[in-house]
Amino acid sequence: MNAQSIPPLGADAPVILEMSHISKSFGAVTALVDVSIRLRRGEVLALVGDNGAGKSTLIKILSGFHQPDTGTIASKGRQVRFASPRDARAHGIETVYQDLALIGDLPIYHNMFLGREYHKRFLGLNLLDNRKMRELAQTYLGTLGISIPNVNSTVDLLSGGQRQCIAVARSIYSSPSILVLDEPLAALGVRESAHVLGLIQNLRRQRNVSVILIVHNYNQIFEVCDRINFLHAGEIVLDASTSETSEEELIRIVKSGLGRRAVDAQPA
Repeated sequence: MNAQSIPPLGADAPVILEMSHISKSFGAVTALVDVSIRLRRGEVLALVGDNGAGKSTLIKILSGFHQPDTGTIASKGRQVRFASPRDARAHGIETVYQDLALIGDLPIYHNMFLGREYHKRFLGLNLLDNRKMRELAQTYLGTLGISIPNVNSTVDLLSGGQRQCIAVARSIYSSPSILVLDEPLAALGVRESAHVLGLIQNLRRQRNVSVILIVHNYNQIFEVCDRINFLHAGEIVLDASTSETSEEELIRIVKSGLGRRAVDAQPA
């Protein structure tokens, strides 16, 4: 889908997540310094920065794996504390990491329902309802625009892009309000990346789920994202709408490492 065909996010879209003044250290290593981000309903937010900038730490705090040393998290206007990933999921936050957590020798439809399988009673036995899971998986993948010829195929027969789409679809099936994608395009070729970008673009068009996308390819940011947060040395140094900046400007800011104000202050 072409980005130009997607209407901009409405100015009245409510803020559903605010992470305010988040700091985190691991011994003598400072990972985050007074980081604040906000996310509106239906928004696709790019989180960019070099390796070691603090992106993974911030996401793990949001996902309940780490607790911040300072700062607060508000979900839909109410302050919350995520003591575990289960707490984060209970508040509608699903995270897809690079390892995808798929089981290669299981069929696609079984992977779609890992940990939440459908069952049926037969002769007093509690059996897997494979027919129902196959039908639901095929229908649901179709609604997301994911083309999988046969959900009976095992995951290890899929391309990297298709596997990534299955992992994302599985997370979306639980009806999250926020979906975090940790470098979903890493190690994917152009064609495989197109599968994943198309899925993100569909989510953006529907505006039913907010997405935080960790990504390194700046061209892809302007293809599927509404806003950019650039994280450098544990601090947010740029918060800009993709419609108000450009890939060239972002590259200049990234190279400076100091954010938009530093770039604007440089002589022409």
